[in-house]
Amino acid sequence: MTLNPSTATLNAVEHHTAAVNGTDLHYVSAGEAGPPILLVHGFPESWWAFSKLIPLLAPTHRVYAVDLRGFGDSAPAEEDFSSAVAAEDLHRLIRRLDVGPVHLVGQDIAGGALFRLAAAHPEDLVSFTGIEMGLPGFGLEAFADVTRGGSWHLGALAAPGIPELLFTGREEELLGSWAFPAMTAVPGAVSAADVAEFARGYARPGGWRGAAGTYRSILSEGDELHALAARTKLRVPVLAVGGSGGSFTAATLGNVTDGEVTSVLLDGVGHHVALEAPDALADALLGFLRGVDG
Repeated sequence: MTLNPSTATLNAVEHHTAAVNGTDLHYVSAGEAGPPILLVHGFPESWWAFSKLIPLLAPTHRVYAVDLRGFGDSAPAEEDFSSAVAAEDLHRLIRRLDVGPVHLVGQDIAGGALFRLAAAHPEDLVSFTGIEMGLPGFGLEAFADVTRGGSWHLGALAAPGIPELLFTGREEELLGSWAFPAMTAVPGAVSAADVAEFARGYARPGGWRGAAGTYRSILSEGDELHALAARTKLRVPVLAVGGSGGSFTAATLGNVTDGEVTSVLLDGVGHHVALEAPDALADALLGFLRGVDG
């Protein structure tokens, strides 16, 4: 694989591209032994959201962190991209890597894709961890209601053509002046270099289509996911990690889990937990995984 020379990297990781499900997914790997972990980012992120966490997990686990279709260095998404497509991408990637079942760890708007994956292919995972995660059908879509404290960006990203119209050429300014500052509580946790790396993916031709498709899913799939949860619940150990969202993640996952949810709340931490509190997140995650693997 030939990498863009501006692609951020870590000493401990290797970069790969996998051709799966009609697209090319970029992912990184680290660690040589131990149970496998698959890390899945949210918005406005890429695999780099876990750059501080990966070195803390790799001594005891094989770690994989993927760029979802349309994000980072994965191929741009098509106009009809959705959480269902992302779920199938992840299923094909796990099969391609031949590492399943994995400890599935995701955050933020990856929730819909990860729950779909777990429901359709329970053999792919041995545990499920949600970090600052909501689900359509269980309250997440309410975050689009600006009259009740919601955020404008859900509708803007979901509207056809609007992200390109408003954000092209302003990617770094948008992320650095609004997106990360608005939802980060730990000063200095997200550096200018971090912002530049995240913005690079969105600045590509078609770079907003992955986010746009994901947000369209959030606003349209609530009834479908609610019905799916009524038929098929998570039957693996589940960990919910909350920062600024408090117990919202635990409450959400409790609605789709057949059993108890282990909940960890991190005080003084904003929405971007893996960047703001990697040590605390690693402690919580590794303790949970030791219990599962034991």
